[in-house]
Amino acid sequence: MTTNTENTITRFAVVGTGQIAQQAFIPGLAQLPEAELAAVVSSDPSKGEHFGVPGYSYEQYAELLASGDIDAVYVATPVHQHAEYTIPALEAGIPVLCEKPMAPSVEDCQRMIDAANKTNTTLMLAYRMHNDPFFLDLVELVQSGGLGELRTFTSSFGHMINPDNHRGKQGFWAGPVPDLGVYPLNTVRNLYREEPTTVHAIGAEQRGSEQHGSELQVTPTVAVTLGFASGRTAQFTASYATVGQQGFTLSGSEGYVQSNAAFQWGDDAPLSYLIDTGNGPETKEYSAKDQFAGETRYFLQCVANGERPEADGEEGLMDIRVCEAVLRSLETGETQTLEPAERSQHITADQAVSIPAPRKPEDEELVGIEPEEV
Repeated sequence: MTTNTENTITRFAVVGTGQIAQQAFIPGLAQLPEAELAAVVSSDPSKGEHFGVPGYSYEQYAELLASGDIDAVYVATPVHQHAEYTIPALEAGIPVLCEKPMAPSVEDCQRMIDAANKTNTTLMLAYRMHNDPFFLDLVELVQSGGLGELRTFTSSFGHMINPDNHRGKQGFWAGPVPDLGVYPLNTVRNLYREEPTTVHAIGAEQRGSEQHGSELQVTPTVAVTLGFASGRTAQFTASYATVGQQGFTLSGSEGYVQSNAAFQWGDDAPLSYLIDTGNGPETKEYSAKDQFAGETRYFLQCVANGERPEADGEEGLMDIRVCEAVLRSLETGETQTLEPAERSQHITADQAVSIPAPRKPEDEELVGIEPEEV
């Protein structure tokens, strides 16, 4: 991607100062000479003092947008508030990098897209894997035909949720499918370069542990099966009730790829996969990158050059239409059928950004949060 060479520093407001903002995005921002933290918006505006910037309450958000003191917004609130804080920024002509999942409904996703289109303002979803060389190499491998005809994808992503964290208290849209399951879902959609047409889900309550089951207000484990018009299949399980684990297997007619380090982030989380195309297994390893700094640099390049980001509102909506179908399947017990759909753009190799991962702040260093994992 061509970079605008104008020597400017983009002033970010971080809206929502939970774990992902404090532990990942703000440290990533500090790695970028072209950007800086300028303000935080929080239920506790005093958190601004911790970061050395002005703190605003949510009630003061409109005041901040009109102040002229910020150039971009990063939205990291709980998902049900994403549209609430994304749309006003876009209406004010301020570019937005919004965390995934995009919103708790396709309708909200479309409202966000419409706001971006109406003001011709950049909206990008924070799919951090879309700028990591690990994932871009996998996409290139698959699209080159290295595995032959793609057939099946299976994946699992889970960890033990802290029952005091908000994710265990706000129902489906804070639960394991939108939070963790969106990683295998987004992975298979981009590796297949195809949108699913059928969705079936089964939930498991797993009340055996008082600490990790009965206190949760969400189905702890959900298994999802996807069907595609091509005849390919995909299955993934997302869980708040397992030991920490994550990975996938992608099988084709001439080879397979397997990874047990596919979705993680941080300086202690390198990525890797094993590939076998008939000549024996070969392991490929990738040093840990700062995925948050990487996606932010890509976002800023798109803004500076007036280019449409790949992981835009359309990409976010495509995941949410599947998540909505998962919810309907859980409620009805029936397989859901989706209308055929196709993305208008796809991941390209020039999206890769390689910035070494910084030290990941420990949970004890974060201010005013309940850690997600136990």
